[in-house]
Amino acid sequence: MLFNSLQYLVFLPTVFLLFWLVPHRLRVPLLLVASYVFYMSWRPIYGLLIFGLTLGNFLLVPLIAKAQETKQKKIWLGVVVAANLITLGIFKYAYFGMGCVKSGLNLFGVDWHEPHLHIILPLGISFFVFEFIHYAVEVYRGKPLVAKFMDFALFASFFPTQIAGPIKRYMDFIPQLDIPAKFKWEYIDEGMQLILVGLCKKVLVADNLALVVQAGFSHPEKFGSLDLWLITYAFAFQIFFDFAGYTDIARGSALLFGYKVPINFNLPYLAANVADFWHRWHISLSTWLRDYLFIPLGGSRGGKWLTNRNLFITMALGGLWHGAASHYLAWGVYQGVVLILHREYVELLKRVGVYEKLVASKLYHVFSVVCTFHIVCVGWVFFRAETETSAMQIITKLLQAPVDLLHFTTSQLSILQIRDPIIFPSVILIVPVLMISQVVVNWLSDKKIYKNPPWAIQVGMMVAMMCLLTIFSPDTSPRFIYFQF
Repeated sequence: MLFNSLQYLVFLPTVFLLFWLVPHRLRVPLLLVASYVFYMSWRPIYGLLIFGLTLGNFLLVPLIAKAQETKQKKIWLGVVVAANLITLGIFKYAYFGMGCVKSGLNLFGVDWHEPHLHIILPLGISFFVFEFIHYAVEVYRGKPLVAKFMDFALFASFFPTQIAGPIKRYMDFIPQLDIPAKFKWEYIDEGMQLILVGLCKKVLVADNLALVVQAGFSHPEKFGSLDLWLITYAFAFQIFFDFAGYTDIARGSALLFGYKVPINFNLPYLAANVADFWHRWHISLSTWLRDYLFIPLGGSRGGKWLTNRNLFITMALGGLWHGAASHYLAWGVYQGVVLILHREYVELLKRVGVYEKLVASKLYHVFSVVCTFHIVCVGWVFFRAETETSAMQIITKLLQAPVDLLHFTTSQLSILQIRDPIIFPSVILIVPVLMISQVVVNWLSDKKIYKNPPWAIQVGMMVAMMCLLTIFSPDTSPRFIYFQF
């Protein structure tokens, strides 16, 4: 069941009405049933998977808390983490692992035909497995257990965040379930605004840009370097508005029930460096990787070499988390490398003694934002391209852009030959507008105009968004990009 589907348009109001009509003691069971209906609407059999993982973690994690010795605690923690990762590995990385084995055997002249296991990746498994691991680690660190099975089951299966996050922290979510909240009109007001904004991001922007992106990345040989830069920009904004749109709908849906889930984006393309970008992009994942991978590996406590090693491993595994494919691993490796280079660059500026002066300069800040955006865009090529060969072909052309720009004429832009009424304005108009709009939104946020606009403006914006959704929606709306992770 997709957020942008007619089924969800019926499902959400139905659950909302029932939730506020039943007594408080029945609300968690109601949401739990609704969440399983939501999840099993795709493939009913996978309801057993999420239930089995939920029950297993609920029974095993208390063994960590009950263990008297640190060694025993570590053993039980290892068992719980291993059980979750093995489950994730079987469903998500089995074919990838067999492909790597086959490639290795081919080097020695062995032709191995891997078996077909008929495995279909369950939706959202990467997200709720990470939530289970978070729970186990926090209990190991001394945080309290979740006493009620239904609360714990809802924590993992809560339908607004079930498929693509944000990745919740149980100490933030579980206490909200015990509060006998009364209905407030603010829940509808704020929740519906978030849902509408999210739908506009997804349907109006991301889905229209997807047409351009698909054309470019499917046949990069047909486009020149300047074309491919426009197409890369298009994907940068497609993935942002697609995922940010999902997050807005998830947060808005949760708010209808009086629950708050964490934000996931904070104007990431206004980041002044790659480290700042990861503080703004997919925040719930980046903080999870920091707390449960980077820090356990040693963090920045072991000197420069070990810090860089830990950073590289964290980002490489973070890339592989996104998908069982080598181009996702390449994207993670790229992120690790540019983060390490950023650390070295900052240290160099500090040694020279110009770091504070440059950081205080507005001109340097603008220059840094532009450079960071383009560094991120190059990374998105690895993320979106289907193979590393295709990615390198595109990046090679992107690097030729300065030379091509010297001899630029509009006739060189192959993309201008695409006369589709949706595709043409998507690239030529939407991308520059989106770049400028980020600066405007940031300014409005600082002035607190964007965060708390007058009531009349809110109503006008919502009516305008509904009209735009009706008029400019593409014929088909693809799944959210992060559904596949």
